[in-house]
Amino acid sequence: MPNISRRTFLKLATATGAGAAVLGSNVLFQSADPALAESTSPEVVRYTHCVQCNHGPKCGMKLILKDDKLYRIEKRGNYNNNLICAKGVAAIQEIYDPERLLYPMKRTNPKGEPGQWERISWDEALSTIAEKLNSIKEKHGAEKVAFITGDPKEPRSALMRLAYAFGSPNFGTESSTCFLATELANKLIYGPYHKVASKVATGANPVPDKTKVAIFWGTNPAWSAPFSMSGLRNAKEKGQCKYIVVDPRVTPTVHSLADVHIQLRPGTDGALALCFANSLIEAGAYDKEFVEKWTHGFEEYADYCKEFTVEKTAEICDVPQEHIQKAVDILVTQGAPLVCKTAAAWPHHVNGVNSFRAMWSLIPLTGSLDVPGGVSLPPEPMDFDQWSGTPTFNYAREKLPALDDKRVDRKYFPVWADMEDYHGGQGNLQLNPLPEYVRDGDILACVALGTNAMMWPQTQEYQKAFQDMEFIVTADFYIRPQTHDYVDMLLPAAMSFERSCPLTVYGRKLFLREPAMEPAGEARPDYRICCDIGVALGFEEEFWGGGEKAEENCMREILKTSGCGVSYEELQAASPEGITVPLKGEPQIKKYETGYFRRDGQPGFETPTGKVEFISEILRGYDLDPRPVYLEPTWSPVSTPEVAKNYPLILNTGSRVPMYTHSKQRNVPWLRALMPDPICRLSPKAARERGIETGDDVELSTELGSIRAKAEVTNIVRDDTIDMFHGWEQANVNLVHARDFDPISGFPSYKEGLCQVTKV
Repeated sequence: MPNISRRTFLKLATATGAGAAVLGSNVLFQSADPALAESTSPEVVRYTHCVQCNHGPKCGMKLILKDDKLYRIEKRGNYNNNLICAKGVAAIQEIYDPERLLYPMKRTNPKGEPGQWERISWDEALSTIAEKLNSIKEKHGAEKVAFITGDPKEPRSALMRLAYAFGSPNFGTESSTCFLATELANKLIYGPYHKVASKVATGANPVPDKTKVAIFWGTNPAWSAPFSMSGLRNAKEKGQCKYIVVDPRVTPTVHSLADVHIQLRPGTDGALALCFANSLIEAGAYDKEFVEKWTHGFEEYADYCKEFTVEKTAEICDVPQEHIQKAVDILVTQGAPLVCKTAAAWPHHVNGVNSFRAMWSLIPLTGSLDVPGGVSLPPEPMDFDQWSGTPTFNYAREKLPALDDKRVDRKYFPVWADMEDYHGGQGNLQLNPLPEYVRDGDILACVALGTNAMMWPQTQEYQKAFQDMEFIVTADFYIRPQTHDYVDMLLPAAMSFERSCPLTVYGRKLFLREPAMEPAGEARPDYRICCDIGVALGFEEEFWGGGEKAEENCMREILKTSGCGVSYEELQAASPEGITVPLKGEPQIKKYETGYFRRDGQPGFETPTGKVEFISEILRGYDLDPRPVYLEPTWSPVSTPEVAKNYPLILNTGSRVPMYTHSKQRNVPWLRALMPDPICRLSPKAARERGIETGDDVELSTELGSIRAKAEVTNIVRDDTIDMFHGWEQANVNLVHARDFDPISGFPSYKEGLCQVTKV
């Protein structure tokens, strides 16, 4: 494994900015291996991007190899993002990790016991998979097989193609516990057109030049998106924009940006959003022309908002009234346009979708939709799906419509199932009822890529679901007992630097990604794994024969079906600079006037009323309250005071820290040194009351059980709230979370609950 001193790495990890170079203006890492340093072999350059976060930033890397080993990492020039952080540099330790899974393995002992594995060939693995899945298809139907992905997210389009070619609509992703509830909320406001709802939901665009107010709601880009912070600070220094930060934590983003910080009680965000709306409406500080012409249900919405006065909302949110009033004054006097920046996990409440609707309704209320300084949508979108495939490549358009009635989630969460249809090229199954699917015989087998059972509340029920399936095969980088003790077969997956799929797409700029090295052992890229399984299942033509050309053949098909007008050969010839696809016309604003927001090209929005819906007629059709109602969390000091007597602290989990992304990177020594143990954060007051100091072993308990962690006493959290990071095998906080789900989205309630923390 390449060498670098811990001191040098820690210097890099804590340097100002996302990826400050410690070895020169461009060099981020250079191996200390004397054999490489002294080698006279020529240096070989490869261009790729980092996937250590969540595959969104796609930060560019220039990799230099000697003797087929990674020697140096540099910043990539002429590229949209090249601010590599400590996680990106640490990827080198994963590539050369001696604990990697390198060969196909089959289980030799019963599922549910600590795994005993026997190495097998790829031929045996593929023939076994084909035999098991085709047998289930013949006896019970293809829909009895699920196809699911976790992390990495990049192979989703290829796995969709595999699922729909096989004949199963039951393709699902970890986004059914992460991002997609935000998208669903916006589908209820703007209509189900994926290219609109997804782009609006992310809030990922930088703060535009003409933005007057930016609300950072439950997100901390200083840790989760450090590459964006310099631009945000610049906007603040120019005085162009006021920042309202809404977060139960006092984060670095609060310190860097906030003109006002509202440190609200977790789960009460919806009430605050309705209060903001009420204040804007009462002051007449909303866009009356846009509201009158382009929105539906304003009167009913405004009447409901009246309940949320500043005084009442301060009581609900448990914050000083003057803090909310200061934010209201900014909103009323500063004026539109405004933007909202949110996190994927924002709607992790049993009323999460409605709370998110309440927050996001501030955009149309202020006329901040698709205008300079507001929430804008890119002009002339190409036909890429969210993961750089296309709806034609992934078969969502061609095959999914005929399969859609066989989805297994519709009886549990019909709004989700109907809105996650083929129109967006996604089709995502809601995976949270997986134990019920298996219990009822709706799912008998599964093909999984990078799936982690710890992502679900009451993890043991999902482990049992895996165990009870007739057959489950998963691809991964490592053997992970929390999940793999319950599966039948393991496939070794190539890591980021060893694969070329998918394409790198930045708006209208496309890049090819060069594999820096051959996959270790017998690992294969995920796209190839999907193609090879497809061929084994009998779909030779659909997957171009699989094999070593699988990734290239997939990219050729994706480019051909994207409408970008760029061929694989052209992109290859332009590498590493990439190709910018020119606009056919001039950029436009207010594109809802010209048909951009609808697939049929008509003005308006793809909702039942053809307008932005403050009051959702879609929800009304399911006999659900159509208003963006506020509901108290299921478990809280207000709704369950008797429970709060024994469990007085609010359980807030799932926040990001700089060195890890979800459960990833815990095995990387450089990063593990930055946070070696699971941490439970308490305020100084809560810690004093319990006799706890930083570093103490503590027990975090709920009515469902307990886990142990190390205490960190910090002013980051409220006195009545703890902050517990997820993804630790030895302290899986999801074991103590209830399986309470939002009835609209089916999302778990990771941002609410009650607990107690005691010193061990």
